[in-house]
Amino acid sequence: MITLCVSIMVLVVGYWLYGNLIERIFGVDENRATPATSRADGVDFVILPPWKIFLIQFLNIAGLGPIFGAVAGAMWGPVAFLWIVLGSLFAGGVHDYFSGMLSIRHGGQSISEVSGYYLGSWVKQFMRGFTVLLMIIVGAVFLLGPAKILAGMTDSISLFGWVMIILGYYILSTILPIDKVIGKLYPVFGMALIFMAVGLFISMFTQGMVVPELSMSSFSNFHYTPDSFPVFPMLFVTIACGAISGFHATQSPLMARCISNEKQGKQVFYGAMVTEGVVALIWAAISMSFFGGVEELNLMMLENGDNTALMVNRISNGALGTIGGLLAILGVVAAPITSGDTSFRSARIIIADFMKADQKSIKNRLLISIPLFVVGYLLTLVNFGVIWRYFAWTNQTLATVVLWTVTVYLMREKKNFWLALIPSTFMTAVVVSYILLAPEGFSLPVEMSIFAGMTVSVGITVFAIFKNARIKRVEIKRI
Repeated sequence: MITLCVSIMVLVVGYWLYGNLIERIFGVDENRATPATSRADGVDFVILPPWKIFLIQFLNIAGLGPIFGAVAGAMWGPVAFLWIVLGSLFAGGVHDYFSGMLSIRHGGQSISEVSGYYLGSWVKQFMRGFTVLLMIIVGAVFLLGPAKILAGMTDSISLFGWVMIILGYYILSTILPIDKVIGKLYPVFGMALIFMAVGLFISMFTQGMVVPELSMSSFSNFHYTPDSFPVFPMLFVTIACGAISGFHATQSPLMARCISNEKQGKQVFYGAMVTEGVVALIWAAISMSFFGGVEELNLMMLENGDNTALMVNRISNGALGTIGGLLAILGVVAAPITSGDTSFRSARIIIADFMKADQKSIKNRLLISIPLFVVGYLLTLVNFGVIWRYFAWTNQTLATVVLWTVTVYLMREKKNFWLALIPSTFMTAVVVSYILLAPEGFSLPVEMSIFAGMTVSVGITVFAIFKNARIKRVEIKRI
């Protein structure tokens, strides 16, 4: 339990210390007009209270990630704690803060447009298609996931019925003004998700659960198939939303269009990421302890076909009792649903941005949204495990591109770019190694995959540093 408590304290302290640092490096301007005021349209650009924006952002980025990802990541053992803490503070926090603040500085534009501005037009075209595809995949994952949980809780409504009900809600929340549905429901669900995490944390103490500690002896791979699932890169893709997730960069522009003062950015973007890290820590800890230990968790996952939803259900009911478990399950259901609808909303906005299609007209919103929902529904017919694995990799690949966008921005502005360059280098090695190693990728040997990933990562990093130094020399000569 010491490791868990220390990890939470490090996240809290890190929020103030490192959060202040990146805020100072970015250089917020409290007197600068934000898109919520300069482009107000009553649909997407709407000023909301800071506390409400924080809860909406937190719920947007949470989804199943910090819960399902943390439960699955706990199979590797206490090393998961280290990744959640370091990832949240130095990778995910930087990623989320700058993606949100750069969107504000660029008129509330989506991350594909912002990335294209700094990385070039070909990146912009790639990111447009890539982010829309990711949003549809996320929408499908967060449509099917909660529908399965609800179908398992009720006998009167089938899985197909729940899919249709959730899809109907998605349509409404995607096309209606952001303050009509999202602005009213999300703060409530956000508090429910936090309440659920606090309840689980307290239950670990009251029930005397033994949470494994991170030490030299436990700093190893506890996964039931360690040769096929090495810590690097598998853990760093499995635990995404609780550490760093490209999906967050697609959600930040939604709130960038609602912020009335740049000073709110640290609380909304960096704060929501750190809060999600705390939630992931709690779920990872209780997963390692509830069944009796990490080995027992692995055995349960092996016997049940890696059914993470079943583990979440058993932990919620066992730790919080019938009523508390019901509330916890509802929180687990609400979280993905409220990320799924903003996924489709983000996809609509991304398409509207590059098509320059005015979104004040509900007709224009429907013309863009309907095809997205059709494709999203068709994806629910594909095996859930396959969708989730491809989502995991595309998600972290997007995060890597966004980190490189931040790196180039900081280089251009002659600011401390190392805070983005280091996580950019690391995540490049992760995503390249993963796609070469994973079964859904090229299934290459572990050593070859990791070597290739590190080689590509170092090559890109050297190129970026060299190009930045060359630009500086040219500028000095001009002076």
